[in-house]
Amino acid sequence: MKNMNAMMKQAQTLQKKMIETQKELATKTVEATAGGGMVKVIANGGQKIELIELEKEVVDPEDIEMLQDLILAAVNDAIKKSQDMVSSEMNKLTGGLNIPGL
Repeated sequence: MKNMNAMMKQAQTLQKKMIETQKELATKTVEATAGGGMVKVIANGGQKIELIELEKEVVDPEDIEMLQDLILAAVNDAIKKSQDMVSSEMNKLTGGLNIPGL
C-alpha cells in the first residue's frame, strides 16, 4: 500500500508539472516561412496561429493559387514546429515514456 501511495503522489506531481508546462508552452511561439520569407506564420505551443505576415510583393492578383500554396505551406510548417516543441517539452517531463493523449 505504501508503494501505491508513492506512485499516486508521483502521478499527481507529474500531472501538475504537465499542466504548468502546457500553460508555459501556450506563451511560446515558433515561426515558419515560405517563399523565401515572403510569407511568415507564427504559432504558439497551443497550435494556435497568432500571426500571418505577407510581403506585398507576393500578392499577385493574377496568381492567387501561388499565394494560397505559400500560406498553406507556412501554416502547416508552423503547426508542425509547434507540435515538435510541445512533444520535446513533454518528453522532458515523462522521460520519453509514451503516454497516450500527450
